[in-house]
Amino acid sequence: MSGTLVISLDFELYWGVRDRRRLEEIRSDLLATRQVIPAMLALFERYGVRATWATVGFLFFETRARLLRALPAAKPTYSEAKYSPYGEIAAIGVDESSDPCRLGRSLVELIAAHAGQEIGTHTFCHYFALEAGQTPEAFRQDLAAAVAAANRAGHEVRSLVFPRNQCNAEYLPLCDEAGIACFRGNPRSWLYRARPRGEERRVLRALRLLDAYVNISGHHTYRRTTPGTAGRPLDVPASRFLRPWSSRLRWLEGLRLRRIKSAMTHAARRGEVFHLWWHPENFGTDCAQNLRCLEVLLRHFASLRERYGMESLNMGDFGSASVNLAKQARG
Repeated sequence: MSGTLVISLDFELYWGVRDRRRLEEIRSDLLATRQVIPAMLALFERYGVRATWATVGFLFFETRARLLRALPAAKPTYSEAKYSPYGEIAAIGVDESSDPCRLGRSLVELIAAHAGQEIGTHTFCHYFALEAGQTPEAFRQDLAAAVAAANRAGHEVRSLVFPRNQCNAEYLPLCDEAGIACFRGNPRSWLYRARPRGEERRVLRALRLLDAYVNISGHHTYRRTTPGTAGRPLDVPASRFLRPWSSRLRWLEGLRLRRIKSAMTHAARRGEVFHLWWHPENFGTDCAQNLRCLEVLLRHFASLRERYGMESLNMGDFGSASVNLAKQARG
């Protein structure tokens, strides 16, 4: 079996950082993301790369009025009120042109117009599935609203990425009920275990940063599993987060890219899966440098495809291929 490159992107705009940053602080980066996304799509097209864009449900709307009509009845009741984006609803502009940082229908359509680009879900409101106070019913309604918003826009949702990688195993049956075929799980290492924000520690963040440059936790590549052996929805674990280019750490850029390329090569040689992910918004600062880094990695993929037959699949493709494998195994 040939190796596989899976790419998923957490497409959030302001909804992904609103509990951490004020809009005024990052507006320029978010606006730059609107130029980065077409450039990223052009690179994917040039190198024949397929990707899943896990999209926050709020972004499917072009006007605030339509978003308001689509809100679920049950909303997350976090113990930390700042985690809920619903307090920010009143601040949304009238339409996408007046509020390009919170509404994104045109970007969703642009992405979907490119071959091989899958529109997945990042929940409706960027839902934190492990934070105290939220409930299964609120998650169920949030996911239903996300699927409905995508359906109204003409997109079938098969793939899910939990915001902040807060994968809640108790919610997987709810994902299955909503028609989700696969989700992005966390790397198989204690360093990347799903945690609520309150359990994050500086030492964990420091070790993950070190791991981006030096292999301390492994390549995190893996053999394909099938729905029959792995349950539903299918887990498509992450392998590596593509950290943005850093001027402070630019002298380590060679190590960062070598770390990812080494894992990609490992997967290609062994016929395993390498799952790379990032946020498009990460490229909003230092756009040119980040796009150059991405092209370096995509060129490396092209060389692995030529030498080892490595293929590119989005998460939906991967789920379908796994189902086919299961059928073949059953004869």
